Amino acid sequence: MSGGSFGEMGNLLAAAQKMRKAMDEAKAEIADQEVQGTSGGGLVEVQATGDGEVQRITISDAAWNSGKDAVQDLVQAAVSDALTKATRLRDERLAKVTGGLNLPGLF
Repeated sequence: MSGGSFGEMGNLLAAAQKMRKAMDEAKAEIADQEVQGTSGGGLVEVQATGDGEVQRITISDAAWNSGKDAVQDLVQAAVSDALTKATRLRDERLAKVTGGLNLPGLF
């Protein structure tokens, strides 16, 4: 190996450490943000963190008039909506860190 190779390796390691720090900061930011999923025109609302942890589910009184099966479907749809938004938020934030590169396993 030439003498320059070790310097290049050091630069690569420094860049990797910098990206790792940026990823850790992005993870913390994502976890602190909230997204809201809804269904049935707002009959059911779900609050979740950016990293997909459901925090709160609100079911309006009017939703209960629809029956048990309908309420279950509404809750499922609202949770799905919230988690889709959380995934989109995460992907957009991480794309800023990685410059749009798809780096599997980093998050």
